[in-house]
Amino acid sequence: MRNLDGNISPDDRNPVVQHGGSVDLSQEKDYDVTSRVSNTVTRTPTKLPLFQGKTNDMSSINSIKNIRADVLRESTEAVFAACDAAHGRWAKLLGVRAALHPKLRLQEFLIIYNITEEFIAATEKVGGRLGYNIRGILQQQSKQFVEYQHSVRMAKIKAVLDQETWIAVDVPEEFQAIVLSLSSTDFPVNGMEMPSNDNNSKLSEDGVSTSQESAHSTENNVENSNGTSTTSNENKVESTSQTENSVAGHVRPVAQTIVLGGVGYHMVNCGLILLKMLSEYVDISKCLPSLSFEVVQRVVEILKHFNTRTCQLVLGAGAMQVSGLKSITSKHLALASQIISFVHSLIPDIRRVLFLKIPEARKHLLMSELDRVTQDYKVHRDEIHTKLVQIMRERLLANLRKLPQIVESWNGPDDNDSQPSLFAKAVTKEVTYLHRILSQILLEVDLQAIFRQVVQIFHSHITEAFSKLEVSSPQAKNRLCRDVQHILVCIRKLPAQNFSSEPVRNYGLLDEFLAEKFGTKVDE
Repeated sequence: MRNLDGNISPDDRNPVVQHGGSVDLSQEKDYDVTSRVSNTVTRTPTKLPLFQGKTNDMSSINSIKNIRADVLRESTEAVFAACDAAHGRWAKLLGVRAALHPKLRLQEFLIIYNITEEFIAATEKVGGRLGYNIRGILQQQSKQFVEYQHSVRMAKIKAVLDQETWIAVDVPEEFQAIVLSLSSTDFPVNGMEMPSNDNNSKLSEDGVSTSQESAHSTENNVENSNGTSTTSNENKVESTSQTENSVAGHVRPVAQTIVLGGVGYHMVNCGLILLKMLSEYVDISKCLPSLSFEVVQRVVEILKHFNTRTCQLVLGAGAMQVSGLKSITSKHLALASQIISFVHSLIPDIRRVLFLKIPEARKHLLMSELDRVTQDYKVHRDEIHTKLVQIMRERLLANLRKLPQIVESWNGPDDNDSQPSLFAKAVTKEVTYLHRILSQILLEVDLQAIFRQVVQIFHSHITEAFSKLEVSSPQAKNRLCRDVQHILVCIRKLPAQNFSSEPVRNYGLLDEFLAEKFGTKVDE
């Protein structure tokens, strides 16, 4: 048509006649494109007879241009109709599989997503118009995929937390690799490669069947319709503490801590599973960038639930009911502190990675949400440390209530015991035990913060109690002096750096009491 110079031969005038009077455009009678193209072809000959023969006048040239414009316009409409019909067929196919797609694994869903995107892009280029309908359907199914995957993980983390026994577990190499990936700008997080078009064969009948079985298996691993939670055996499959550490005869490397920012954190089962889930959210955000905003919202939700439920189970002693623990010990509290501290330190990396795909205009709301979550984790960690200090304070007060009865035996003339009293031995033994347990688990900075308060409590409470004692005999005074010295020796060993400005480590009220009453002191 673009090469028309005003000369139209008889064969050029009517392509319908040239090809036998008919054009078989499609065997699909339900396509709208058939009628639209047929109308285009049959209407064209009615205009061509106006230009039989050669003519050079301007009206003929304009008429030819009009013919060309009409044919091009109607051809464009016909092509768009064909693309629109194809979009409709593709949308029907997606609709039939709507219940299955959200349950696919990410790699399987991406095969569907990517070939649909490529098809839409190709047909939009040919048809010249956007396929709003099919794009809307694809976006809707992508949101359903994210929502379903999130619901599966929420159900799983709830079950895992309720079964957590708060025992330290070894950290397999794969989890350390996840932390390293999140800390860097390189992807993929889980080593997941983007599926190529060569993998489209997975969409065969066998592939659909396999996907359905996979989805059914995934669905059975979460809470069923009656609200029954997953069994402990199913969760232990994901539990690092219970998994086998050998594959194909080779032992997989494990470590006692997971390192983040040069700091090692002790982990429990639920912490490792949460880390794995966070890396999966990052993968979804990377592969479906248009849904990054929704993914961040789901990450905020699961982080909030983990923090809240952990607080209920450990600080609130809920684990005694749901996990069968006989008591919540200082070791349980210390491990909970480690998990909370680890997640608190990981959130900035999670935020940085997830925000790479989010427009600047939408970041402000999400940043405020994540900042609140980060602050909640910090508050939770501080509350755990306060609880540890409170435990030591309660033990000290319990021993102080026994002190008057113990002191009564000091005034006897036959009291020649050169050892510290039962009171002094008890309080030093308990604080030493707490120090030993916490030093095996907590970070040095946390130990310093906790025992700085413990030392302060020891100085104030013991000094106050000793000041009220009535000791008159030399034997009683000697016993009191020995007790103060014994307790001060223990206090000197506690990690409470910068407790006072005095050169003597952990110097305080008890030192002043000793110097005032007995004129002596306890050195380093």
